[in-house]
Amino acid sequence: MDIFLLIVALIVILAGAEAFTNALEHLGDRLGISEGVTGSIFAAVGTALPETMVPIVAIFSTATSGAPAQLGEEVGVGAILGAPMMLSTLTLFIMALFVSPQRGWRGALTPEPTGLRRDLRWFLISFGLSAVALFVPHHITLARIGIGMALVTMYFLYVMVTLRASADLVAEGHGTEAEHALYLSKTSLPTNMPVILIQLALGLGMIVFGANLFVDGIEGLSHWLDISALILSLLIVPVATELPEKINSILWIRRRKDTLAFGNITDALVFQGSLLPAIGVLLTPWSPSPPVLLGAGLTLLAGGYTYLLVQRGVTLRPYHFLFNGLCYGAYFFALT
Repeated sequence: MDIFLLIVALIVILAGAEAFTNALEHLGDRLGISEGVTGSIFAAVGTALPETMVPIVAIFSTATSGAPAQLGEEVGVGAILGAPMMLSTLTLFIMALFVSPQRGWRGALTPEPTGLRRDLRWFLISFGLSAVALFVPHHITLARIGIGMALVTMYFLYVMVTLRASADLVAEGHGTEAEHALYLSKTSLPTNMPVILIQLALGLGMIVFGANLFVDGIEGLSHWLDISALILSLLIVPVATELPEKINSILWIRRRKDTLAFGNITDALVFQGSLLPAIGVLLTPWSPSPPVLLGAGLTLLAGGYTYLLVQRGVTLRPYHFLFNGLCYGAYFFALT
């Protein structure tokens, strides 16, 4: 039954992601914004909702249900740290894996470089700050609050910088273009803003619903595993909650929309490397246990490696992201 639930969840997520990306391309086209903004802010934040809700629900549900607070804190910390780990390692590798039959392992990937560089730089700074916060004792309340507020502020500054760069990118030919008709328009509905927003909401709702189904299926299967809630959250929860980003980016990169594909992942990294750790810093012990330190270290290593490739002007190719996949493999085998 749990396996059947996982299959249904994957089908729902795939269908939702297809409807979501189609509507998002039409929205970006109508608003006249760049592919970087469409992928980096709208797509990434929208599909980041499932993994954003997991730690919040875990932390607050234990406080109201009478369950041990440590359980909610472990699930929350695992989900918060597991999300950027999954994106910076396994997600980039899977995207490269799916595009390699089409372009070859040495084929060129051509995302708009300035936005990619900006996203990765903001992620490394914000996630690096959240890693430093692991060593700030929980009882030093003012320092914790200061770091949490700094992480929130950094994300909103990042959004402002990204929006400011949009006009120049559109002028340079990086505007969002919708290649396929809006799916709801095939039901005789007009392709206007209200219909675009309806399809966007339907697609996002399917993604969130499918991710919840996936988590339920994983929870049933996890009873067979004798591991802690923290490790379970680090390894399993991100697989479900990160599926929307992976699928959207795979769809885009196979359509040669490389800027949208990478932007969807790298802004999710900024979002999950700043706003989500702020929740951890403010609401959980956020302490440097070995699994947490290993995850944070490998996330920074994979993110730093990708940033150096872009910063040096290297033409990105699928084989470059084999290293990111190895980082996740090392992490998985270390914890299991």
